[in-house]
Amino acid sequence: MPPHDLVAVGRSEISGYGGVLIDDTVVRAEPGFHVRLANGSPLSARRVLVATGLRDQLPDIPGLVERWGRDLLHCPYCHGYEVRDRPLGVLGGTPDAVQQALLVRQWSPDITLFPHTYAPTAEQREQLASRDIRIVEGTVTRLVVANDQLQGVELGSTVIPRTAVFMRPLFVPNSDLLTGLGCEVDENGWVVHDPTGRTTVAGVWVAGNAADPRAHVITAAGEGSAAAMALNADLVDEDLKRAIADHRSGHAASTPAHHTASV
Repeated sequence: MPPHDLVAVGRSEISGYGGVLIDDTVVRAEPGFHVRLANGSPLSARRVLVATGLRDQLPDIPGLVERWGRDLLHCPYCHGYEVRDRPLGVLGGTPDAVQQALLVRQWSPDITLFPHTYAPTAEQREQLASRDIRIVEGTVTRLVVANDQLQGVELGSTVIPRTAVFMRPLFVPNSDLLTGLGCEVDENGWVVHDPTGRTTVAGVWVAGNAADPRAHVITAAGEGSAAAMALNADLVDEDLKRAIADHRSGHAASTPAHHTASV
């Protein structure tokens, strides 16, 4: 299902249950919680669930942005079947590229690794050779495209024909709202949270790629469900505490005073 169709189905279900969707951009979330919108009135909430995802940071190589998600791919589990048995490439730059090349090798016998700015170790070279994965050294200068189709990978004056290329981008969390609320992040910049998505700031939850770079659509949906149940339980607990306090206060006010008489 195309992503826009999936979003449309989800929005339809939300509306069907009485949910209100606001097409606007949250520019700031403040403790309390007060949510500032770009074009609308500010909103107030008792709890906040942030699901702002992540963004892919690509190397500055001509052709990458234009082909991203088309024949420049990132996930063998998501896209490997569709390009199986073709001449495939893996664009490096990090040690992860070797592992990705070994994964992509499951889908095609014709795999070329372009280490780009990364130098594979002797052990990694042996691993690649054992799986008949070719290594082409040198800095990648661009992706060659003709008739809106990837034709190959260019290194200087050499073009290696490939019909699809895999690469792992740098995943950058869209966590400005979370950090603006004071949520702690780990050494890699990802928001700290428990298994339900609860952050280090009371009342703030997170779900999906804003906290988990490995979450696929189905994983993110599961995280959203877990966060929603935990958030709802937290609201029930807060309502109960308030109700008990009100009940005790009202009971004390309605109870007649006791007098002691001496005879």
